[in-house]
Amino acid sequence: MSDGRIVIRRALISVFDKSELESLSRGLHAAGVELVSTGSTAMRIESFGLPVTRVEQVTGFLECFDGRVKTLHPRIHAGILADLRRREHRDELLELKISPFELVVVNLYPFASTVATGANFDECIEQIDIGGPTMLRAAAKNHPSVTVVVSPNRYGEILDAVRLGGLTLERRRELAAEAFRHTAEYDISVATWLTEQTEGSDSPLPTWLGNAYSRKEILRYGENPHQIGAVYTSALDDSRGIANAEQLHGKAMSYNNYIDTDAAWRAAWDHDGVCVAIIKHTNPCGIAEGATVEEAYLKAHACDPVSAYGGIIATNRRFTAQTARACAEVFTEVIIAPDFDDEALEILRAKPSLRILSADVPVPRETAMREILGGLLVQQVDAYQAVGDSFENWTLVSGAPASPEVLADLQFAWHSLRAVKSNAIVLASDLATVGIGMGQVNRVDSSKLAVTRAGDRARGAVAASDAYFPFADGLEILLQSGIKAVVQPGGSIRDNEVIAAASREQVTMYFTGARHFTH
Repeated sequence: MSDGRIVIRRALISVFDKSELESLSRGLHAAGVELVSTGSTAMRIESFGLPVTRVEQVTGFLECFDGRVKTLHPRIHAGILADLRRREHRDELLELKISPFELVVVNLYPFASTVATGANFDECIEQIDIGGPTMLRAAAKNHPSVTVVVSPNRYGEILDAVRLGGLTLERRRELAAEAFRHTAEYDISVATWLTEQTEGSDSPLPTWLGNAYSRKEILRYGENPHQIGAVYTSALDDSRGIANAEQLHGKAMSYNNYIDTDAAWRAAWDHDGVCVAIIKHTNPCGIAEGATVEEAYLKAHACDPVSAYGGIIATNRRFTAQTARACAEVFTEVIIAPDFDDEALEILRAKPSLRILSADVPVPRETAMREILGGLLVQQVDAYQAVGDSFENWTLVSGAPASPEVLADLQFAWHSLRAVKSNAIVLASDLATVGIGMGQVNRVDSSKLAVTRAGDRARGAVAASDAYFPFADGLEILLQSGIKAVVQPGGSIRDNEVIAAASREQVTMYFTGARHFTH
């Protein structure tokens, strides 16, 4: 045919995932297609009462080594790799008495899921498929003559095509690309695991990194309207993040929506208590804990209600109807939670444009990556695991020891810092931010910004700084606002000056010995 269709007369089927195998096998048999198969796949096809030619009948060689060798044979791969457009290949097939395959259906041993179960080394090694990827790569390379299929989701399309005389060359090329992507993901999974095994658990960062991403959606535009944007997901990433969230309502997510929602989601889950984070341009307008989601929201919103307009609301608990009513009058771009009350959804869906997302509890990641020109920066995730993050390891350097209530606020402020771009200053009271200074090129300006936003609420609040005060001037701005306690890493060559400033005001100050920059 002019569109490059090739009639499917002979199919090679070897699948671990046997879902929909019966419908595929029956459909192909009904269309007069010869079925050639391996091991357990052949047995399953026979159980359907269908004729099937076993691979060993084609090769004249029994499978061996517990099935490690069965399809790795010239009589199989010649039938896959012969380019039927070339007369000399067709003549050679006749001379060798080998029939070509026009269809190859293969999916692979479950390597990744075997590793995920905690199987031992030898068990994982046995799930590294050799024959399967080899057949897929051969069929994909020879897609001008062969249709290759890796997913049961394609079986219906294949059966329709059989009735129409085969798939077009263009569609076979698309399926070939899908097959190569499938084997690439498989190889990356194996290479990543084996690298981890050879380097051992003590290796701080791997010597090799690999991943594979598939485009999920083209966005309206990127960060700005003149930029093209898209969101991609990876089958190799189990962090269950924002890219895999379920959208329950509203306009399509934008590039900036994804960035800000990711920041809000991370901020909410940095706290163990019921927490709400409101984010704008990746920085918090407010973060708070409360006895309920509604209380946490109201406290977070009160931190900076002006900036919260058009922000992102994230909570680490089920979103309630009471919270939905509390935020109903505020323009919000996105609301994300693990789950929503039915009544909450009913209230929120009254706003046609509001994006409502539900996402699974995030899986902690060990590494964070950032692209730079020509390469990639990789670091251990800043996950509040440093020694200084435990209050027991803080050092009191000024004033009286904090009361339990003040200590709780200090710990809350310290844990809120990671969501704030450096230089970061957080003022907090009653487990809620009351003033935030972020993203400045010096700590003095961040301190001024935090105090300005807090206003009178600074008096009696606590303060946290993501890095040490290089001079006393930034701290003095906080002291003049009336704060009663400070937590900071310490480590400046002028720590004595900073401690003296706090001591003069009889303000409690702790050094953590840990820093939490976020650039």
